[in-house]
Amino acid sequence: MKPLRIGFLVSSRYAQSTSHVPPVMRALAEAGVVVDVIHPVTRALELSQVRAECDLYVLKKMSRLSLSLAGALHTRGAVIVNPYPVTVALRDKIVTAKILESAGVPTPTAYVAAHPQELAPLLDGGPLIVKPYQGSDGVGVRVVRSVAQLASVRDGRDPVFAQRYHQPEGRDRKIYVVGSQLFGVKKVFPARTDEERRGEPFTPSPELRDIALRCGRAFGIDFFGVDIIESKGMPYVVDMCSIPGCGGVPDAPRHLASYLLEAAERAARRPQGWRVA
Repeated sequence: MKPLRIGFLVSSRYAQSTSHVPPVMRALAEAGVVVDVIHPVTRALELSQVRAECDLYVLKKMSRLSLSLAGALHTRGAVIVNPYPVTVALRDKIVTAKILESAGVPTPTAYVAAHPQELAPLLDGGPLIVKPYQGSDGVGVRVVRSVAQLASVRDGRDPVFAQRYHQPEGRDRKIYVVGSQLFGVKKVFPARTDEERRGEPFTPSPELRDIALRCGRAFGIDFFGVDIIESKGMPYVVDMCSIPGCGGVPDAPRHLASYLLEAAERAARRPQGWRVA
């Protein structure tokens, strides 16, 4: 019986990565999995030669090239964690906000505009938090309380995404769902020290568990992370990500490796000729 094969679609920054990905790869290799690291930056690829050669692919969403390659593999029937269409949707905060709102998930009121100044009338209702619509890791996120502050928001070709700002009470609640397991970590935002980046594990309340699982059902996935703030006793989902790093989760590499191993085993049992719709 041939060994399982898992391919990780990463960027050229993988070698300098401090995430859980390298230890997850080692754990999978120790379990007998053939692990491929795929970051096509050293040579050109002929697209007609792209084949789904791994039982499972893991898309870390770290570069546009990796995302596009995942799309090419998707057309060839590759099984990807998370599926390419879902990852594309979660990459876009405008699409994500609408899907979550339509699913009844408690989220701040969201707005989209072509230019920052178009948000000015909304400041009469209170502060806004403006985010790059395809941003991640908190980069470029800022609270805007006045027209003067709004004027300093970069105006470019990308749409402007904003949410009504609710003052958080305490630390952010990060909820990570890994298959049938759910983990909570309290973190400071923005984190400035290694200790703040690790955060503090906590047991999510039944309400927070239900909210997180509702987010997963909205996208049809069971591996993701959600950011929840609590303000005036109300929880709000302010962000959701595909393939979370699970920072602060105790023994995270083991949990992630176990999940990916099971996913690869399921993928390997697919009927011959099975294709992604």
